[in-house]
Amino acid sequence: MPFINNLYFQFRQYFSRRLPKIYDLCERYKSFIKFFIAGCFAGGSDLVFLFIFHGLFHWGLVLSSSLAFILAFAVSFTLQKFWTFRDYSHNQVARQLSVYFINALVGLYLNGYFMHLLVNRFGVWYILSQIIVNLTLAVWNFIVYKFVVFKVKQNKSDENRR
Repeated sequence: MPFINNLYFQFRQYFSRRLPKIYDLCERYKSFIKFFIAGCFAGGSDLVFLFIFHGLFHWGLVLSSSLAFILAFAVSFTLQKFWTFRDYSHNQVARQLSVYFINALVGLYLNGYFMHLLVNRFGVWYILSQIIVNLTLAVWNFIVYKFVVFKVKQNKSDENRR
């Protein structure tokens, strides 16, 4: 791990010297950028797993997409918890996983509802509709993850210092 940390800090120093304004912007929105990257990685892993199970192994589509969803969910949760929000605690994992899963189900419902609304009621092209819905749900998910699922609890000493 020290090698990776060293590489990471060297990259940050190089980036901050070469492109200071962009670096400052990235630092300011670091958790949202990491959230976006982790989401893209989880979405990509969903597609890869789906291709492996259905395209290569020729398993049924429902089984393949269900397994791909479960694995992508695990990838997403792990990246968001440990990388995006830097929550290394282990005592809240069951609660966090439960809330994360419930939020995923709510997101699935909202995705279907808003897709129906935009496409069938307002006549918006389905691809554009999905982009709009995904962006909206991404903002929703970021807020839920940051302030509910991976909420940082302050120590009593931290509260007294304010």
